[in-house]
Amino acid sequence: MNTRRISLVAMLVSLSVATNYALIGVPNVKMMDFIVFMGGFCLGPLAGALIGIFTWAVYGTLNPYGFIPQILLATMFSEAIYGLIGGLLGKNLVSNNFDNQRLRLGIFLGATGFILTLIYDLITNVVYALTFSLPIIVTVALGAPFTILHELSNATIFAVGSFPIIKAIGKIMKR
Repeated sequence: MNTRRISLVAMLVSLSVATNYALIGVPNVKMMDFIVFMGGFCLGPLAGALIGIFTWAVYGTLNPYGFIPQILLATMFSEAIYGLIGGLLGKNLVSNNFDNQRLRLGIFLGATGFILTLIYDLITNVVYALTFSLPIIVTVALGAPFTILHELSNATIFAVGSFPIIKAIGKIMKR
């Protein structure tokens, strides 16, 4: 990675952490996942995964609720998936013109955000259950309201926010 890409990764990590603190009072509604995904979309899978890992490395260790190493590692790994998938999709979608397909793109990326969040929540809930020797099914069931809120909010953020970001990136890259 060159200096410019490293600077962009650091900037997106900072933005991601800052938005997490700004939304700390709103449970499971965050911009972090979207920022990591878009970071991967713009900078590639490796950079996207690093944004996810570094975001949780900072936010997870400086978390006002404290941290547990096993859960921190699970969140770092799970967040990296957003950046990785964003990077893989970005490589395939970046050359397309989406002007006439805005709704289809929104639905696709909204569904992508939903599925990625489902995977993230499943991994982190299972690790939480194993860490505290709780039955996995009980942990998943008790966490269901938060999980559903997380998945639906991410689906909405991905569906609504992706098109403007992709268009802006396209304009910048043409320069």
